[in-house]
Order: sequence, then structure tokens, then C-alpha cells
Amino acid sequence: MSDVEFTYSGTELDALAEVRNYYAWVLHHLQPHIGRNVVEVGAGIGTFSRFVLRGTGVREMVLIEPAVNNFPVLEQRFAEEPRVRLIHGYLEDVDELLGADSLIAVNVLEHVPDDERFLAAAHTHLRDGGKILLFVPAMPLLFGTLDEAFDHFRRYTGPELDARLQRAGFRNIQLRRMNALGVLSWWIAGRLLRRRTLAPRHVRLYDRWLIPVIRRMESAWEPPFGQNLLAIATRSEPAA
Repeated sequence: MSDVEFTYSGTELDALAEVRNYYAWVLHHLQPHIGRNVVEVGAGIGTFSRFVLRGTGVREMVLIEPAVNNFPVLEQRFAEEPRVRLIHGYLEDVDELLGADSLIAVNVLEHVPDDERFLAAAHTHLRDGGKILLFVPAMPLLFGTLDEAFDHFRRYTGPELDARLQRAGFRNIQLRRMNALGVLSWWIAGRLLRRRTLAPRHVRLYDRWLIPVIRRMESAWEPPFGQNLLAIATRSEPAA
């Protein structure tokens, strides 16, 4: 069993709590693939969960969160939301088969020590034909003090993530690189200046003024590199 007494000590959730344009951009790419019965793993304090509930036709949403300091925030935030069910723990330890249409993990997989075990569990909890929707940090060469402070184990390349998804049993894998401009800012902050946190004020400014510009640019041109990778893949049963 995993440690359900885990406490999240990173500052990532606080820094990203108000990045509306950033999360709206991510949701824009995921929305066509989100079904009626949804599982979000590593829901944190529910920031992205609220975007999903407001912006899609979700009928039931199961939020899974292991951190003892985050889970009470979820309980309070969604106490009056009948579509939401909460599970305190890890996806790998959930015994019931959730049979979800889609499983969302935004800025989560990089926090998981054994990401292949996580992906295998995700495959189990999706119905046949269901989709896993991932958003992860890209480009291992960017790994620096910010990643360490945010409790990241790794950053991904496209081929690495594709191979992991295939080994877990997923097919029809779509990958998209996002936020090319963020590569430079992350390298300066995490490798050059060796910062260990992001000032919320700076994050809000980046979200307000630069994310809309980057989104417009990348809607017309998919960059060959980016600070993040978005992956969409379909669960398929193994051949008999």
C-alpha cells in the first residue's frame, strides 16, 4: 500500500492557483476527449477540477488526492457539488473498478515515483475505449531547482511518454508540445537563477499577458518543442 499520510510540501499548487488562462488552454485541448464519467487523479486543491466541472458535460467526477493537507480543501470546496465524489489515497490503491470514460492527470505524472505502475492502474480503471488525458513537464534538460522544489521526479520527452503509454496498453496516442516560450523562462528560473519557487505575482502576469499570445500562436503552429507535453491515449483490451 502507498503512504496515505503523505503531505505535499511543494509550492506549485499555490503558484498555479489563479492561472485561469493557462488552465483554460489545457482544457481546450482536453475537452473533446472528456466523457460523462471522469476520474481526476492528483486533484490537489481542485483548481483544474473546477474548470472541468464548469466547462464540460461531466455527469460524475471522482477526485483522487493522497495529500493529507490538500484533501480537506477538496472536501470543503466541493461539499455542495453533487457530481463530485472524493477518494483520499492513490489511484494504484483504489480497489473498486471505476470504469471511467476518461482519466485526467494534469501536472501529476511527474510527481509519481513509479509512473509505469500509475499508468497500468489508469488502464485498469478506464472502460474499454476510455481515454487517459495527461499534461506533464517536458524536456529533461530543463530539470533544475524548480523541479526539485516542486517534488518532480522527471521531465518527459515525447518518445519516452509514448513508450510508457504503449507498455501500459494504450493505443491511438496523440502528443502535443505546448508553451514554447515557457522553455526560456523555466530555464532561466530553474537552471540559471536556481530559484526554488515562483512568485505568484509573476505567474499571474505571465498568465494574463503572455499565455493568450502563446495560445494564439500555437493554435496556428504546433511548436517542435515546449515546456509541456499533452498526451491523449485510448485504452484497449489486450489481444486474445
